[in-house]
Amino acid sequence: MKSSINSKNQIFEDLFVLEAANNHWGSLDRGLKIVQDFGIVARYNSVRAAIKFQFRDVDSFIHRDFRGSQDLRYVKKTEATAMSKDHFRIIMQKVRQVGCIPMSTPFDEKSVEFCVELDLPMIKVASSDINDWPLLEAIARTKRPTIVSSGGASEKSLDDIVLFFENRNIPLAINHCVSLYPSEDEALQLNQIDYLRNRYPGHVIGFSTHEYHSWDKSMFISYAKGARTWERHVDINYQGVSVSPYCSLPEQIDTWFKAFRDAKAMCGGSDHGRRTLSSEEVVYLNALVRGVYARKAIPKGYVIQKETFDRDFYLAIPLLKGQLSVREVLNGEVLVQELSPDQALMIDDINGPYSEIPTLRKQIEDRGLDQESTAS
Repeated sequence: MKSSINSKNQIFEDLFVLEAANNHWGSLDRGLKIVQDFGIVARYNSVRAAIKFQFRDVDSFIHRDFRGSQDLRYVKKTEATAMSKDHFRIIMQKVRQVGCIPMSTPFDEKSVEFCVELDLPMIKVASSDINDWPLLEAIARTKRPTIVSSGGASEKSLDDIVLFFENRNIPLAINHCVSLYPSEDEALQLNQIDYLRNRYPGHVIGFSTHEYHSWDKSMFISYAKGARTWERHVDINYQGVSVSPYCSLPEQIDTWFKAFRDAKAMCGGSDHGRRTLSSEEVVYLNALVRGVYARKAIPKGYVIQKETFDRDFYLAIPLLKGQLSVREVLNGEVLVQELSPDQALMIDDINGPYSEIPTLRKQIEDRGLDQESTAS
């Protein structure tokens, strides 16, 4: 059974997006320090990570009558964290140098153009912009793989944006996201990952989180539920700037990455086919299987019959190498040599497929205990 994820969307699998947002606070030095610190953490954990900043063209994004406002929090922070294009070019080059993927969330059409100018390989759509169709049209024209956060979007809005990108054959991942900054554990709504996977089976589903109590619990749960891309806001203790509670420090992201490795190991391989048993597991299970033993003396030439099996044989542990077991259906085989009471029925004691087909014979000969180890 093949993966249901469309091949073009597999670009998002096991991708971590480290959302630096505006935590540079307009400082090139601080922005470079964020990239450097988180680039080291990503490299030492051998994860595929994007470091993402937010782009806003301040002159067009904020109406001129409201520029300089001290009452509107969003306006005030946007202006306070403004950074020049030249500085962003330096920062994004640094992201590439540390081995991460440069990425942005553009909030206006001019910022989308800047993403193209910087040749950013991926773009993010914020939860607040899921119905901003002029912005979505601009992003779609870039043909770049896009991640969208579901946030407070309705089902209709999600259906519309997924269809919009599918019709344009643009890779799309959909993040479950609760737009609370920070989010309490009981507000995470992780069952939405199941909902999104069922509704949009051709897409990678992710989890964008703003929790602040743990950096491993939701990773274990979200990975097991099938999330395959993740996002957290990140920041550093630097230059005396306070860190918001929903932002993760480098050491916390290190814990997060390690939880991903643990979750991946715990969940094992593919969810699209039956797993392959390890040799250790096979040995363990074979030790619990009952072998076939003669209940009485049985002559050579005797035909084993299903109807009289319990009268002629019994089942008990241990199972010996080459011994027939409860797993084999015995009916019509002929004994080629006499059996004594309590003697194990071995593969060489009968004719038929178990002794004559090489692959079946080898399985039986390789399992169980060596007879020498059972000798008293």
